[in-house]
Amino acid sequence: MPYIYTEWEQFTTKDGLPNDHIFAVKVSGDHVWIGTENGLACLNKKTRQIKSWTEKDGLPWRVVAAIDVHPKTGEVWLGLFGGGLARFSGGRFDHWHQLNSGLVNDVVYGVAVEHDNIWAATTAGASRYNTVTGEWSIFTEKNAPMEEIWNYGVSYADGLVYLGIWGSGVLEYNVARGTWKDYLDPDGEMEIDLYRDDGVVHVITTGVSYIDQVLWVTTYFGGCRYDGRHWRGYFAHDCGLPSDFCNAVKGRGANEAWFATDKGLGVLADFATDTWVTYTSDHKTHKGKAVVQRGHEVLAEIETPPSLPHNYVLWAEFDGNDAWLGTSKGLGHAIGRGYYPGLIESTE
Repeated sequence: MPYIYTEWEQFTTKDGLPNDHIFAVKVSGDHVWIGTENGLACLNKKTRQIKSWTEKDGLPWRVVAAIDVHPKTGEVWLGLFGGGLARFSGGRFDHWHQLNSGLVNDVVYGVAVEHDNIWAATTAGASRYNTVTGEWSIFTEKNAPMEEIWNYGVSYADGLVYLGIWGSGVLEYNVARGTWKDYLDPDGEMEIDLYRDDGVVHVITTGVSYIDQVLWVTTYFGGCRYDGRHWRGYFAHDCGLPSDFCNAVKGRGANEAWFATDKGLGVLADFATDTWVTYTSDHKTHKGKAVVQRGHEVLAEIETPPSLPHNYVLWAEFDGNDAWLGTSKGLGHAIGRGYYPGLIESTE
């Protein structure tokens, strides 16, 4: 059986969050940065204290939709939903928007640090800001293979930037070469994937995560995995994905990924055996449930304490053996005591 998270914590406005609707979570050392509908928060894992910043504290815009932290400088970069791009460093916010910079649009869905560059995924294309030279680059349908320009997510790893685009599938930007490659749904723009495992399951892409040379993708019509040669599509009717309506995905390596959906958390615990663990919480009984599934077959249903603050999950972030989940009603913390990656035992 795969590892099951049975220890959970939940954090809400009662614990100091400025808002329970959480769009983004980013772990950096002892700090958990949290982007909410009404401010930025930071949970200190050692002291268990939460500090928050709203517009009255200098935050340029109240809705924080995306967060990334520069691994060298520790600067916190924020994608603001309607407010542009911000940097939080030394207790001060710096702000870039359409009127004072090369940011192509102020509605920023995603942000990613790539060396000295900061990528912002916006509703009118992608912008890249070089923090050393101050130069801006803008990518739209005019200079990149975007059929649509609504950029919904961005991820960087191993010299590759991936953009998840509403209506244009996934774009891959090779930083060293300065070249683009697109991944589109071969079936066309339709709500049913006619031929499985032939590419991105749908062009309305909501999340991208690249790790260990594997690309994980989510859409509003299912999820998928690409290892550079083969695609694998995932749908709620034939695996442990709780819903095809996926908000985001986070890969934990080539064999494990966490899918944030509108009906719970779907964890592909082991790609090789197609083993899933689906986490949901019953908010009436205050109980949680983890369903272990392999393909169509349900192997076990395990009762847990309340796991997710809400089944509408918007973000997943890893922290060693632990994980943090942003939901529409608070922050969930999955405590991984005894977690061992790839621990899948035979159920025969």
